[in-house]
Amino acid sequence: MKLLTISTLFPNNKDPKHGIFVRNRLAHLLHDFTDVQAKVIAPVPWFPFELKSGPLAAYSKFAGVERHEQFNEIEVHHPRYLVLPKIGMYLTPFFLSLSIYFTARKIKASGYDFDLIDGHYFYPDGVAIARVAKFMAKPFTVTARGTDISLIPQYPLARRLITKVAQQAAGIITVCQALKSGLLEFAQVAHKTTVLRNGVDLEFFTATDHDTQQKFKKTWCQANQNLIISVGHLIERKGHDLVVEALLHAPDCYLVIAGNGPELNRLEALVDKLKLRRRVHFAGALSQAELKTLYQSADALVLASSREGWANVLLESMACGTPVVATNLWGTPEVVASPVAGVLVERDAKAMSVGLETLFARNVERSSTRKYAEGFDWFATSKGQYDIFSQILKRNLAKVTQEFV
Repeated sequence: MKLLTISTLFPNNKDPKHGIFVRNRLAHLLHDFTDVQAKVIAPVPWFPFELKSGPLAAYSKFAGVERHEQFNEIEVHHPRYLVLPKIGMYLTPFFLSLSIYFTARKIKASGYDFDLIDGHYFYPDGVAIARVAKFMAKPFTVTARGTDISLIPQYPLARRLITKVAQQAAGIITVCQALKSGLLEFAQVAHKTTVLRNGVDLEFFTATDHDTQQKFKKTWCQANQNLIISVGHLIERKGHDLVVEALLHAPDCYLVIAGNGPELNRLEALVDKLKLRRRVHFAGALSQAELKTLYQSADALVLASSREGWANVLLESMACGTPVVATNLWGTPEVVASPVAGVLVERDAKAMSVGLETLFARNVERSSTRKYAEGFDWFATSKGQYDIFSQILKRNLAKVTQEFV
């Protein structure tokens, strides 16, 4: 089975954590099913040079992305495509499809005649992938991962394009039941849509016992404080500002915010306005190893997002023994489904502080939270993918055989 995985959500040398969940899913599939091969096309926006600051700095980082990378046995291609900020929403799928098509042709010409396209994210990726798959006469799947179903279909034209992709796809995967339900509200594709949640690397993310966690915590705050963490890109959707405001109602808590992004200055101003500088630390972007240590140090993780498909930080935190307080929306209730996992709350600062109080009153053993996370290993997801891809290829072979006869 030869796959061509295509997604703009994939790590690169400039951003090693970007779309790491896509790479992890593919890596576990290759590990669990050795008859599967894969190459990856992970396009990045074109930009002529790198900038250290300014409104285009977020785009300029892509100028330094390597054209080709190797991750273990996975060969990754990073072709460029044109992005026109703010005005190019409906042009991007066209430019993206050109980038993917010419790269896929080169890969095929090199001797890797792939059987199936494993696509991720419905818009713009899925729209571009559907066009390429048609030109190259290959079946394709698309995995829905979050805002491609929870936000983008609010735009009528994008909704129609996503519906068309769903109809053309040989198979559809969603990372949670909530996204499947959202997709089925406007696309009649229940017969080919499967829920396959993300897993967590249980060998890498390991739990600390209470004594070790208390020792680690001293790196960040005083022993009599509860260390809470908020992890994610510093954008409005992640709700870091609400976690900061929750500190006003949780005087015994100290907050570490891990991540970077355009909201940093606004968040720092909010901390100063609320006179919380002594109780908030901005840790910046952390490596996976640094993030693991932070999870192992914390008493709780707070996720205040307004939209999430399947938030990987929740499982990573739980795998390290740290329970969570999270907003009760989209796929999050499917992750936080036990008292030992954490508490679900409404999306406001006061509710989050009450959630923290409730969580700490439970006094859950870290080993219990870890045991809960162990129910989310990757094998079930790998097996689900393998079965879906196998069935598609079997149907495709039968169709070709019938046409030949």
